[in-house]
Amino acid sequence: MLRSLAVLLLFASTVSAQPPKGMGNSDPEAKKVLDAVSAKFKTFKSVQSKFSLKIENAANKVLGNKSGMVYMKGTKYRISITGQEIFCDGSNVWTLDKAAKEVTISKLDPTNNTITPQKLFTNFYDKDFLYKLNGEVKGIQEIELTPIDKSKLFHKVLVFVSKATKTISSTKIFEKNGDRYTYSVSGMNTSSVIADNMFVFDIKNYPGVNVEDLR
Repeated sequence: MLRSLAVLLLFASTVSAQPPKGMGNSDPEAKKVLDAVSAKFKTFKSVQSKFSLKIENAANKVLGNKSGMVYMKGTKYRISITGQEIFCDGSNVWTLDKAAKEVTISKLDPTNNTITPQKLFTNFYDKDFLYKLNGEVKGIQEIELTPIDKSKLFHKVLVFVSKATKTISSTKIFEKNGDRYTYSVSGMNTSSVIADNMFVFDIKNYPGVNVEDLR
């Protein structure tokens, strides 16, 4: 589970890469769609949403299904998924492995290399990817992203955007080893009030958990 969640977050990391010669250019129509998604997300004061994860191999065999919740407010976020929780108060990140009864604390990188769920819904695509609009089916626009950095573990990402709401409905990541990770978002609530303590790990609520502080 740690690996599958890491794949979701790692593909959103931002690096200052430029397309090498011969890779071509991005599709301006795809950029319009992605920019609209980014602009819409930035209007939300907070977001609470369910998500599901399906893992498949190259033969389309389902290797696993998981579901979880994500909460976001400004630079704060919390991800809850089977066996794991990640808390971030905007400065510190607590990663809880429930099976191991261990929480790791680290500082949130204040640079552009910070990896957060918020980047999945904003302009993560500007420097890392070439992108093109593949088409539209029943109001869902499909955008294909190709990483500029060829050392990444994945070679393609498909982002599915609701044309009506200008929000991402699902994302499919294709790893070089053939595995595929599909993250689907449902029940997005952008009007709920989320208390700040939701984003802070409180050891009193997790008795017996070992703390590893890497700050």
